[in-house]
Amino acid sequence: MIRHALAPVQRDAAHALGLPRTLAALSGVALTFDDGPHPEGTPAVLEALARSGARATFFVVGEQVARRPELVTRILADGHAVALHGFRHRLQLRMSRAGVADDLARGADAVSDATGGAAPVWHRPPYGIYSAAGLEWVRDAGMRPLLWSRWGKDWRALTTPARIARRATRALAPGDVILLHDADFYSARGSHRRTVAALGPILAELERRKLDTVLPV
Repeated sequence: MIRHALAPVQRDAAHALGLPRTLAALSGVALTFDDGPHPEGTPAVLEALARSGARATFFVVGEQVARRPELVTRILADGHAVALHGFRHRLQLRMSRAGVADDLARGADAVSDATGGAAPVWHRPPYGIYSAAGLEWVRDAGMRPLLWSRWGKDWRALTTPARIARRATRALAPGDVILLHDADFYSARGSHRRTVAALGPILAELERRKLDTVLPV
């Protein structure tokens, strides 16, 4: 289980488990958001993305999808992708094998219900940490796991938009996957507002480097 816990922060551990942190086939970078949909954060993120013509992938939480499926519809209508984070935001290593399977199945069903039957293709676990059972279930279900190579650490209470933007864009290259959050359900209260404020500088830096935002393939 040590490798599973280290995979989000150690490239070798992720490689050993076959967990991609980057997407080599991409000509640009993948901008991703976890933990939504959120009644304030998600619309604000969507508006910022629309202003720049950027595209993103939203790893949604099933219990939040069930509360506001209309935001999943809007994410798709705006040209973005919806992926699965889980039904609840729980660390898989603290769950039983049956508990993990139930959580993932309920999450996939919530996404499918909100999208009119389309099953999620991509999955990222809460905290980026899979259990052996969770990773097996995701692969058996035909979903593809995806971690990240850059993150803004935007969930922190004492960070700033400038720090988020600097961390998220440091040494970016084609194929990088950026992790941000459009919700504060499972992080510091109001953190999504700092993420939204950081999006302008992040997108401006991507434009300066001539890096498009693209969806995972």
